[in-house]
Amino acid sequence: MIDKNLVEQLLNSNRRAVARAISFIESDNNLTSEYLKELYNKVGNAYRIGITGPPGAGKSTITNQLTKFYRKQNKKVGIIAVDPTSPFTGGALLGDRVRMTDVGMDQGVFIRSMATRGSLGGLSKKAIDAADILDAAGFDIVILETVGVGQSELDIAQAADTTIVVLVPESGDSVQAMKAGLMEIADLFVLNKCDRPGSQQAYTALQTILMIKEHDENTWLPKIIKAVASENKGIEEIAEEVEKHKSFLIEKNLFQNKRQNQARIRIKEIVENKLKEKLWSEDRENLLNSSLQKVVLGNSSPYHIAEEILNQFVNKS
Repeated sequence: MIDKNLVEQLLNSNRRAVARAISFIESDNNLTSEYLKELYNKVGNAYRIGITGPPGAGKSTITNQLTKFYRKQNKKVGIIAVDPTSPFTGGALLGDRVRMTDVGMDQGVFIRSMATRGSLGGLSKKAIDAADILDAAGFDIVILETVGVGQSELDIAQAADTTIVVLVPESGDSVQAMKAGLMEIADLFVLNKCDRPGSQQAYTALQTILMIKEHDENTWLPKIIKAVASENKGIEEIAEEVEKHKSFLIEKNLFQNKRQNQARIRIKEIVENKLKEKLWSEDRENLLNSSLQKVVLGNSSPYHIAEEILNQFVNKS
């Protein structure tokens, strides 16, 4: 049975209720989906900004400075900072809240560090649920900052309305070799720490890549913004470009399509996860374990065993 009082407090932007609700979904409680169902008619008003890029690029500093910018506009900002999962505790290692102490005390800002929990894209599946909670609680901007450790970062593009890829001058020589996925998901590139040597070469390399991308009037062409986030340089330009991208999506009728595509991907993931939970019952785990030796000895193939497990699942459903 869900706590209606908690839901009411959350919808009234009570910070403790928001924190409790996020802790609740992180715990994988059976009632998680019931809470999210109850809140979902209040979800959809917040604009979601994804920030990704390699470690050390200054993602947290940019998040911090952007938050200050939006607070000056009297916008409430929720931040989900997704950190690598500790192999020992399962918790978040980096602790972005420590690096954002100056905005963390602001009552109009809510910061939560979350662990990736094995998500290959760097963005915890629970982080998207947490973003929904912040959205329902009345936050105007939700920033999703990801690990950015070189894996596929498609998760962020699937969850954010505008995706910012942060790079540094040292990326210049290797930018050609960067995964196409990371380059493709960017709605905006930020070349941070551009007071360092090599910033112009990195900027030129990025420009060259963007110039050869096919685009027309219905295709958004990402801009490259030079920044020194630690000195608050380039932050206003980043916010302006995010607003331009938002306007572009709305004017071209792409915003709703993007949200629908995000919903489609998410629903499929939820269905797949629920099927996986039902599939791996104790009986089928036992069938799997008892078949391993036959596979290793070559008496059966993984495909035969997989089909046997699936057939048992279908016949018992």
